[in-house]
Amino acid sequence: MNKVLIVAVHPDDETLGCGGTLLKHKSNGDEIYWLIITGLDDRFDKSIIEKRKKEIQLVKKTYDFNRIYQLDFPTMRVDEFSMSELIGKISNVFNEVKPNIVYLPFKSDVHSDHRKVFEASFSCVKTFRYPFVKKVLMMETISETDFAPATKEDIFVPNVFVDISNFFDKKIEIMKIYESELGIHPFPRSLETIEALAKVRGAQAGCKYAESFMLLKEIL
Repeated sequence: MNKVLIVAVHPDDETLGCGGTLLKHKSNGDEIYWLIITGLDDRFDKSIIEKRKKEIQLVKKTYDFNRIYQLDFPTMRVDEFSMSELIGKISNVFNEVKPNIVYLPFKSDVHSDHRKVFEASFSCVKTFRYPFVKKVLMMETISETDFAPATKEDIFVPNVFVDISNFFDKKIEIMKIYESELGIHPFPRSLETIEALAKVRGAQAGCKYAESFMLLKEIL
């Protein structure tokens, strides 16, 4: 049995980036844990905040997460906090869960929240401090990863593919819970675009639908 931790900068990142993979982990008997870094603060209307809380609880139930952690750093303002504060709070979750598999945002995602959270989270996979972490992957989050700078050091080059053909429909079902995050094609977070990417990754992997990742570390 694996203990899997998904670090989601914002709610919906877990579904966009590795929803099918999480469902596959769960079907294989693994424990899955959801760390949500940001939350909605008083800049947002109370009705929007309440709606998001309900969405998170429904998503938690649908995936059957073993536990969720919410750090509630204000969304779109993560860069206002020190790296030591971010690392400290993320480290607490890592040490409590003790995951052996960790999914992180891509290091060059266009969203500054994603980049800073990657940097803080990657500090929490040092072998000598977190010996339980055996595998670390960066995920592909549509609308963030695809807009990374077009330079060789910032391009997402997948080297791990997960066949999610049996779980894709449920991934879409979960994504629909985040109604306000979806748009009409060619908006990146559209159902059509999500399916198109899954088909492309599936074609690369020899299956109908796949999710792709970049492997950063694996200890066998």
